[in-house]
Amino acid sequence: MSSRLHSHIVMVGAAPGARGSVAAALASYRAAGLFARWPIEEAPRLGAFAAALARHPRMAVHLHVSRESFWRQAPFAAAALAMRCPLIVQLHGGGFGAEARVLLAHAAWVIVACEAQRLWVKNLVRGAEVVCVPPIAVPAPASAATRPNVVLFLGRLEAAKGIYDLLDALAGVRGAVPDVRLVCAGEGERAGIAHHAERLGIRDAVTFTGWVGPSGKRALLETAAAFVLPSYDEALPLSLVEAMSAGMPPLVSAVGGMPEAVQDGVSGLLVAPGDKASLERRLKRLLLDRALAARLGAAARESARRRFAPERVLPRLEEIYGAVGVAAAGTPASNLANPAA
Repeated sequence: MSSRLHSHIVMVGAAPGARGSVAAALASYRAAGLFARWPIEEAPRLGAFAAALARHPRMAVHLHVSRESFWRQAPFAAAALAMRCPLIVQLHGGGFGAEARVLLAHAAWVIVACEAQRLWVKNLVRGAEVVCVPPIAVPAPASAATRPNVVLFLGRLEAAKGIYDLLDALAGVRGAVPDVRLVCAGEGERAGIAHHAERLGIRDAVTFTGWVGPSGKRALLETAAAFVLPSYDEALPLSLVEAMSAGMPPLVSAVGGMPEAVQDGVSGLLVAPGDKASLERRLKRLLLDRALAARLGAAARESARRRFAPERVLPRLEEIYGAVGVAAAGTPASNLANPAA
């Protein structure tokens, strides 16, 4: 336990209104009231970060890092360590390599989304203090209406996410489900994906929405028949947690933390990454057997309620804040907790 009381937490991640996994996670924390309960100040840019250091020399730093932002966030980590500030590093998504070793070795705490990622960090930095804090999602209203044959892909449009495999599977499914459509919600390789769909003869069945905000995402989650994410590398994506919370049956790859969230045949369906034949077969089954889809969706929703609701997840994060010596409003310093206890 930290013996030094730190007055503030400086949150380094994405600015309000930004896009991406880090921004989505911070938005969920705001909505759940974390920022109201703790002395948190956001500093997404170096200028704001330096100003926060000047105002609060006794502060802890909560650094949110994705694969894409890793090197951009390095100066924040260096400044925090130079000022002897406790550094909490939270990893978002997968794809991290050995270059993360130095950063994680100097962190007071490392936050990951799933057990698979926790084991990876422990193998990379054996002495690291690592805690699993999964994404949070507020359950969406259950929809009693029959969902159309719409498949939702929600994530970065790139080969590593399995989007090209999904297009191949969709082409095979179309013979049995002529009205099937795929909605691609995200940014990335749109031109290449559209070209691949054209070559498969299914371009008319594929819609691109680009990045969607909270209201647009909610509408998609409440109306699509299945959520599909056949990734080759993941931690535990927020999009999966949100789909489960909305009662949508998930069909995802058995990689990273996704098998920890989805029990095959109970709360969703799993496939091996790159197994396009199984992906096609299981997608067809979800769309044709609506009783199965409804059963899986209901189980997914209940599992998300038990595991990913704010009141289940945020206490783990708040214990870390206590462990580095920060107190919530009205909390005596003597009550600071150790998450590893």
